[in-house]
Amino acid sequence: MKFGIVVFPGSNCDHDCLHVVTDVLGHEGFFLWHKERGLRGADCLILPGGFSYGDYLRSGAMAACSPIMDSVKAFAAKGGLVIGICNGFQILQEARLLPGVLMRNQTLKFICRDVFVRVERNDTPFTSAIRQNEVLRIPIAHMDGNFFTDKKQLDRLNEDRRILFRYCDEDGRIDEDSNPNGSMEAVAGVLNEKGNVCGLMPHPERCSESLLRNRDGIKIFESIVTWAQKR
Repeated sequence: MKFGIVVFPGSNCDHDCLHVVTDVLGHEGFFLWHKERGLRGADCLILPGGFSYGDYLRSGAMAACSPIMDSVKAFAAKGGLVIGICNGFQILQEARLLPGVLMRNQTLKFICRDVFVRVERNDTPFTSAIRQNEVLRIPIAHMDGNFFTDKKQLDRLNEDRRILFRYCDEDGRIDEDSNPNGSMEAVAGVLNEKGNVCGLMPHPERCSESLLRNRDGIKIFESIVTWAQKR
């Protein structure tokens, strides 16, 4: 399987993602510079975390206008798999590929720590190798991770089961104390309408091998591979 990792000025998790898909999973991975337009036959695109364009204007706003994003949109429209992690999630929202916005954390502080997230469904390309309602421990590192949308869209996201990950405690309970950034309904990750584009704030690439004493994140990447191989 071929993973294309889109690199913007200010991306800083691109090498982490490449390491996971190539060295840990054993698949092909390569970087796609933001000024490129060709995707080189990628089966899945990863928009990694970081601070694209220094978060100038709004996080992800300038990256969403990069030349490669036209190709990303066309790829997604044809059913191609796209996952945006942290800043990648912000970019996909700014590009109108995912709903809602990610505002400043409720604490107004940068947060960098492990959190727990609950997998709301396992019939998607990004969770097919995970049990439904399984709790994953994954690190976050963001200033603008507070998911917000209007009530109408939130109701639709719930009705369509497009909220894929929710912040929770170690036992899967959702409460105010387990919500690190104030996200509406503890949203940590969502899907587009077709279910082939995913954005999440936690960093699965940072907890994908035993050396890091946590392999919960690899389950998301394994899910992508499992799903693709069945197609």
